[in-house]
Amino acid sequence: MKDFAQANAGKFENPAVTAKGEDRATVSLTNPQTLWFNTGTLCNIECVNCYIASSPTNDALVYITADEVRDYLGQITARNWPVTEIAFTGGEPFMNPQMIDITEASLEAGYDVLILTNAMRPMMRKSVLAGLTRLNAAYPGKLTLRISVDHYHADLHDAERGAGALEKTITGMTWLRDNGFRMAVAGRSVFGDSDEDSRAGYGAFYAEHGFDIDAYDPGMTVLFPEMDETVEVPEITTACWGILNKSPDAIMCASSRMVVKRKGAEKPAVLACTLLPYSPEFELGNSLEEAEKDVALNHPHCAKFCVLGGASCSA
Repeated sequence: MKDFAQANAGKFENPAVTAKGEDRATVSLTNPQTLWFNTGTLCNIECVNCYIASSPTNDALVYITADEVRDYLGQITARNWPVTEIAFTGGEPFMNPQMIDITEASLEAGYDVLILTNAMRPMMRKSVLAGLTRLNAAYPGKLTLRISVDHYHADLHDAERGAGALEKTITGMTWLRDNGFRMAVAGRSVFGDSDEDSRAGYGAFYAEHGFDIDAYDPGMTVLFPEMDETVEVPEITTACWGILNKSPDAIMCASSRMVVKRKGAEKPAVLACTLLPYSPEFELGNSLEEAEKDVALNHPHCAKFCVLGGASCSA
């Protein structure tokens, strides 16, 4: 199997130009709608194809605190960003001991909140369930939990996440259903199903379990293209916008940023997007003001996931 260096030799090296010497495409932060926070890379499970390598032992990104989140919420106001959504990913967000306080701070500030979770044991702790119940009642319609369901067939889902994983996730989703929570699902295209077949399969899965989730709404059932760095992908030039009939304003880094806290760092940092937490060239600074700079599409994920795949992590 090719590694990244073999598959994309000479590419994605210069942020200004491609390997062929053409002007590399950049994206400006034109309409910031979502501010993401990585709550920490620790997770209760270790998935085969986790793009961020989350696991029970990976603490490369440490737990962000409620006070740190509040600081960035204040910066949104100070910078006059038109953000409507605060979103959280991990790791598993409910591993973070301050996750309920973090969620409450975001809701209290008036934002819609999206939490990505596997809905397994960390979410199902009594203290977490009590906190979620309280917040969902206090802020009706403002909280969404996006559940990771890699595939609607247990054997394929469990091949990624471990034996019995889907059954545990369904237990969590059933609790969310019975307690009136708004759910969405994140699936994956690694299995080779067509979009039509995937959505039909998820629709049948939702119907079987009584989950009120729209399989055909791409914001509610998000099917992520695979992010395999060993696959050769084209570089995106300034000419590509016209060739592909796409606007840079439609790309994820035109509307979002992500905050992470690296192990050993004095303070959090703001990244261009959720997909590249370990790529230092996509770290824009410590403040939202510093993060307003343009982003060069200098990574295979930029091409395959965002531009060609048309995907977005936001709702």
